[in-house]
Amino acid sequence: MAQTAPFAASGALIQLERVSKSYRRGGETVQVLDRVDLAVPRGEFLALMAPSGSGKSTLLNLLGGLDRPDEGSILFDGVALESMGPRELTRWRATHVGFIFQLYHLLPVLSAARNVELPLLLQRLGHAERQRRVAAALSLVGFPDDRHGFRPTELSGGQQQRVAIARAIVTNPTVLLCDEPTGDLDRHAGDEILELLVELNRRLGKTIVMVTHDPHAAERARTLVRLEKGLVGEIRTSPA
Repeated sequence: MAQTAPFAASGALIQLERVSKSYRRGGETVQVLDRVDLAVPRGEFLALMAPSGSGKSTLLNLLGGLDRPDEGSILFDGVALESMGPRELTRWRATHVGFIFQLYHLLPVLSAARNVELPLLLQRLGHAERQRRVAAALSLVGFPDDRHGFRPTELSGGQQQRVAIARAIVTNPTVLLCDEPTGDLDRHAGDEILELLVELNRRLGKTIVMVTHDPHAAERARTLVRLEKGLVGEIRTSPA
């Protein structure tokens, strides 16, 4: 049975319509998502919460155009992602999506500043403009000025995640997709990162979709959606 979207489609930045996804595992077909309907309004902070293997990371990959649904449609600002070819989808991601991962995915041979600069190399920007944007992004996430030249191995986990968030926002994307962004951090560092995401949502109006299995992290989102066996289950919305 298809799930009912929690918001009107007309107000949605992202709209999933009867999206299904399955994978072959050995000789069996595993249904990861089953005709999911979901809408994410512009400026929302939404947490997708589910146990491991429940489809939340698969759904995040679909939202970011890293994978395609078997059935159904994913609309971003009214445009169907599945209608785009590979090159068009790559350009769309570079413009609209910032990814934040649990394990940071920073290049160990590059400094913090150079890691943040990487997405800008795909744009037609001069060196001075790239440096200005890198400095602004690192300042926005509260990364120390005297550590811009440090490599990831010389930074704490919380500092590495701040660099990763700066890299995600340096191109001014429309949406931030966060896959367990505090999963590799202790509670104190994790709380600082969650507060930073809340500030990016409230002050800059960034639309954020975060997948997590941690109730403490999910509490910081405005809307909580639980995935249960590939279906949208409970939906909770807090006051703005």
